[in-house]
Amino acid sequence: MTCLEDIGRVEISGGIEASLGGRYASALFQLARDDRQLQSVEDSLARVADTLANSPEFRQLTANPVLSRKDASAGIAAVAGSLGLDPLTTRFLGVLAANRRLNQLPQVIRAFRTLAANHRGETTAEVTSAHPLDDGQVAALKQQLRQRVGRDVALHTHVDPSILGGLVVRIGSQMIDSSIRTRLNSLAHAMKG
Repeated sequence: MTCLEDIGRVEISGGIEASLGGRYASALFQLARDDRQLQSVEDSLARVADTLANSPEFRQLTANPVLSRKDASAGIAAVAGSLGLDPLTTRFLGVLAANRRLNQLPQVIRAFRTLAANHRGETTAEVTSAHPLDDGQVAALKQQLRQRVGRDVALHTHVDPSILGGLVVRIGSQMIDSSIRTRLNSLAHAMKG
């Protein structure tokens, strides 16, 4: 993990953007906090994020602009039941479906994770690697990030074989891209002159 030395250049972004997804995430966060359900909602959203990443059918359900509100709500209810989501998250997804905002789901999940991590005194980092990171690599990366940013760091890892190797780390609006794909693209661009 030679890209860990690049982590020192990261600065922490101050807050959630005033985006539509951020506003929905803020509303869900406030409800979950007030009902003392932050952990259960965060766990449910993690299952939803995994399903988004691994199910083309679910991605299609959330991205289809011609799907009726009734059909979207029915599809979401079925998915929520099969994933065993908590009632608050299930109702929230129903609201997104009824308001035709399921396409905002990735942004909502990302913003909610940031809000929950800030609530715990942590910073969130989205980490993309070409191969799954083992527990030792995750622990080393967390430690390195903790030293650089001065706070505990909650990692959300993703696998994207197209980066070929290395890591892409995003903390707030800052990104460190030490992927082999980016390095090869830079080299190709430099050779074109």
